[in-house]
Amino acid sequence: MRYVQSQTLLSILIFDALLALILLASVLQTLSCKFALMFAAVIVPTKTQDKLVVLDLSNNHIHGVVPNWLWNSTLLRVNLSFNVIDFPKQLPLSDLNFSFSMLRELYLESCNISSFPEFLKSQENLEYLELSNNKISGAIPNWVWKKSLRYLYLANNHLSSLEQLLPNQSSNFSQGPFSFDASSNNLSGPIPNWLCKMSRLGRFDVSYNSLSGPIPNCLGNMSALYSLDLQGNNFSGMMPKFSKATQLSFLKVSENRLEGKLPRSLAECTQLEVLDVGSNKMNDTFPFWLEKLPYLTVLILRENRFYGQIKHFKHKSVFPTLDVLDIASNQFSGELSIDFLQPTRLRSLKIGGNKLEGKLSRSLANCTALEVLDLGNNMVHDTFPFWLEKLPSLKVLVLRANRFYGTISKIDTKRGFPKLRILDIASNNFSGDLSIEFLQSLKAMAEMTNDEKATLDYIGENYYQDSVTIVNRGIEMLYQKVLTILTCLDLSNNSFHGRIPEEIQMLRSLRVINLSNNGFSGEIPLALENLKDLESLDLSQNELSGKIPAQLTSLTFLAALNLSCNQLEGSIPQSNQFITFTNDSYRGNPKLCGLPLSRKCNEVSLPMPPPPGEGEDSWLNALSTWKIALIGYASGLIVGLCIGYTALNELGNKWVDKFKKCGKRNRRRCR
Repeated sequence: MRYVQSQTLLSILIFDALLALILLASVLQTLSCKFALMFAAVIVPTKTQDKLVVLDLSNNHIHGVVPNWLWNSTLLRVNLSFNVIDFPKQLPLSDLNFSFSMLRELYLESCNISSFPEFLKSQENLEYLELSNNKISGAIPNWVWKKSLRYLYLANNHLSSLEQLLPNQSSNFSQGPFSFDASSNNLSGPIPNWLCKMSRLGRFDVSYNSLSGPIPNCLGNMSALYSLDLQGNNFSGMMPKFSKATQLSFLKVSENRLEGKLPRSLAECTQLEVLDVGSNKMNDTFPFWLEKLPYLTVLILRENRFYGQIKHFKHKSVFPTLDVLDIASNQFSGELSIDFLQPTRLRSLKIGGNKLEGKLSRSLANCTALEVLDLGNNMVHDTFPFWLEKLPSLKVLVLRANRFYGTISKIDTKRGFPKLRILDIASNNFSGDLSIEFLQSLKAMAEMTNDEKATLDYIGENYYQDSVTIVNRGIEMLYQKVLTILTCLDLSNNSFHGRIPEEIQMLRSLRVINLSNNGFSGEIPLALENLKDLESLDLSQNELSGKIPAQLTSLTFLAALNLSCNQLEGSIPQSNQFITFTNDSYRGNPKLCGLPLSRKCNEVSLPMPPPPGEGEDSWLNALSTWKIALIGYASGLIVGLCIGYTALNELGNKWVDKFKKCGKRNRRRCR
């Protein structure tokens, strides 16, 4: 309540200051009040209305009806996004001065609008209309296409028919280049062929709908088309030829059911920057014929049926501008050579889920811009690539499910891995102790600054954001976007042994630790209590002994715990997050007791009956002795013990925009 009052007071102060400014500035042309915590629209005097050109009231708490003067002033650009406002369906003719209908750009994103605003009929010069993230349904009125619109954005609404959205064959729409975005709606059915009559169509985005059928061949003949995004639908058949789409810069058709080969005509699209055909059924070899495209930055072929060796026989660098190469989950084989890539440009290399073998290419050490290296689920046979530690920008290193072997000891602690936040070397043949030098080399997993924690940045650029699969809570999860604050250490399914070093506490920013399925022994380190950001801890399938440290209850962010299949003993801590864990967290530890296990810590096993031949009196005497002992225990019990705890905020998966379960890991069985 105190926050609301202070927020309201601040809004009043800001509003008064703005009003005073407006009254004084009769020649004011631009007024921006975004993020000003305002609860009412600004009332602009008539003298100022005649001069105002740009008005930005976005990201406030404005409710109510927009004043009529907005639509008959000299305004060229109005931004009312992220408010809850009402618009009159029609404006009285007496309130309109058509000579002042100069509005060119109108932004109404996230304004809780449920129908297409008909008042826009009077805005004859409107070119840019942003209506994304609303509740609009039905058809786009025909009068929209009679205007000068060049940008129409309707993403994330309730639209269902593409036929009702686009102008029909008789439309006189010819302005361009025209940009149209109806992504993340409920669109279904095929793309109408007459779409290609929109000769000035420049950007067409209908991604993440339920559209089906083939992609019209005529789309490849549209000379003005520079961006085509059809990903996340049910399109089938082969990709069209793009022989005349000479301006095409962005082509995204991933997550469909396309098949066949990549059209060789793409080599003629000399402006192409991003090509994403991932998650389809395409069957082809590696497209070295794209090597001369001068601007190709992102090439994504993941989750298809591409095959063969990846080897450039001319032994020279090609793909001069390639930053991202993702060929994961295909059928590529043989040894991987990346000599055909420009080492100083490559930022993300994902080659996991293939049949690649041999040693890891040492030329990777020259990729000084590399941030993400994922070669998991191959057959690479090598030692730990400590020589990658000199890469200044490496943030994600995934080596899981290969044939790496040996100890991890040749680590330069002075250089280390300065930016590495996610290290996954699970399911290999690494052995030996978990060395202190190795932990000291993971410098980026040490405590982050408050500024770093407050910055919710993703790994990647605006045109492409990296994803990574991480075993969290015993399940493989695909993180479609990876926050830079996500830190993970997965050493599971190897042959490490010895004690878990207390020095693991140095990695204070760790969110996920998985040391399961190894041979670690000794007690659980008390130092784990210092990892205050820890959300998932898996120490299962080891040889750990002793008690569960009560200090671990201070890890209030801990949402997943697995200590099963060890040699732990004693009572289970009973406070904070530990109250939420189930039997599965502790199974396979026969000497553990207390909730949630059914085994109570005060239970005492009765002696076995005497073997044949011993006297009956000795058995009765022993039984009498145990009766006395049981009476003593019973008198000390406290009946009706109540355990109180504070419910924590839902932790969930704070960095996961979208995840999928890929199946539980195979574990050794224990009881």
